[in-house]
Amino acid sequence: MDFRSDNIATVAPAVMEAITRANHGTAGSYGGDEISLRLDEKFTRLFGKSVRVFPVASGSVANALALSVMTPSYGVIYAHQGAHVNNEECGAPEFFAGGARLVGLEGEHGKIVPKTLEAALMLSGKGFVHCAQPAALSLTQSTEWGTVYTPAEVAALSESARKGGLAVHMDGARFANAVASLGCAPADITWRAGVDALSFGGTKNGALAVEAIVLFRTELAEDLAFKHKRAGQLMSKMRFFAAQLDSLITDDLWLQLARRANQLARRLSEGLAAFPGASLAAPTEANEVFVTLPRVVIDGLKAAGALFYGWPEPWADSPTIRLVTRHDMSDAEVDGFLRLAEKLSRR
Repeated sequence: MDFRSDNIATVAPAVMEAITRANHGTAGSYGGDEISLRLDEKFTRLFGKSVRVFPVASGSVANALALSVMTPSYGVIYAHQGAHVNNEECGAPEFFAGGARLVGLEGEHGKIVPKTLEAALMLSGKGFVHCAQPAALSLTQSTEWGTVYTPAEVAALSESARKGGLAVHMDGARFANAVASLGCAPADITWRAGVDALSFGGTKNGALAVEAIVLFRTELAEDLAFKHKRAGQLMSKMRFFAAQLDSLITDDLWLQLARRANQLARRLSEGLAAFPGASLAAPTEANEVFVTLPRVVIDGLKAAGALFYGWPEPWADSPTIRLVTRHDMSDAEVDGFLRLAEKLSRR
């Protein structure tokens, strides 16, 4: 019963097979192989718009590099105060942007609303030489609280950002879960809603280790190409990274895997919400469940070997816990956890 993260998951068989297929013969290096060369075309079909794609090894570097081409060294990047870029990337966005500043905004269940962003921009000192200048907005989809921005919500935030002169970035480590939850086209919550660049997640959703920076503003690619190399992300054997992305977006595998994880999260959420003394701390809209339980239940679950983190921090001694479902999780894992939680709740 391991609900620590979707990072602990195995590689999806189809992705592993794609890596194995790529492991034959010689191929051009540094993105010169045929798999890497077709990524722009395949992602262009996926999003219905001409895009440029840069594979990278982690979500942190995807976010940091994407933001670095949107933000000058004297710029401000706005994000939710609980966002991954704010709290769990060891200053990488500031580093790669040459010293840009991150400003956290409040918002219920991990979501920013336009009026909060607009209020921050009103106090930003835009145009005043003594102040760092507003440059970018970073949205997490799905959020750190497992909630999902609708197309209308993304569009409204993008409109507020545009009025304030901000570029818009989306941290899509769990982008697949958001698209699967909404049942929309990937374009509906990205470029059609005003997003300039997306960090497209793969590692949490069946890949071995790959993310993609997807640029909807393709003119940013010239700058990003050099930063991509300088950051050590232009892999010499890029075919093995490209093969993972290629496999994920072929025949909608990325959405199939995400739907499975989302389905298990809903099942888990509905079961826990029915127990005495339990209450959901946030709506379950993707593959994360946040639930507040009596201490005796939490202690009993841990004693029985269940693995999960407290919230808001992984090490928190909190009555609220985070449970993350994943594409390779079994029904038995969820059902066993629910049976044990019910038994402990009755006590």
